[in-house]
Amino acid sequence: MTLYLQACGAVLLTAILVLTLKHNNSEIGTVLAIFACCMVALAAMHYLEPVVDFLQALEDLGGLDRNMTATLLKAAGIGMVTEIAGLVCKDAGNESLGKVMQLLGTSVILWLSMPLLTALIELLQKILGEL
Repeated sequence: MTLYLQACGAVLLTAILVLTLKHNNSEIGTVLAIFACCMVALAAMHYLEPVVDFLQALEDLGGLDRNMTATLLKAAGIGMVTEIAGLVCKDAGNESLGKVMQLLGTSVILWLSMPLLTALIELLQKILGEL
């Protein structure tokens, strides 16, 4: 919880600094915002460790394929990075670049999900074939 509060404080301080720098030197403010985003993302990783451990326990209990849960984690990571990058682009004054970044992230997640979707279709065909 302490790390969370520290991250919140750092984000608020960064937001104030970015607003202060906005009028004089917006480029430094953008770089500062990107740096803060990276630091908070690293802090978030600390809180995601138990989630990864839980997914590994589910893999072991259910005999799940490790590639499936790895794909799920990759998709979540891509979504988070894409969201941050898109918001930074928007804050830097280029909203269209942010939207294209989100389109790219969505496309990569769909591409990454193809093996999961293929496995789902094969499972459905197997289930329907047994009926």
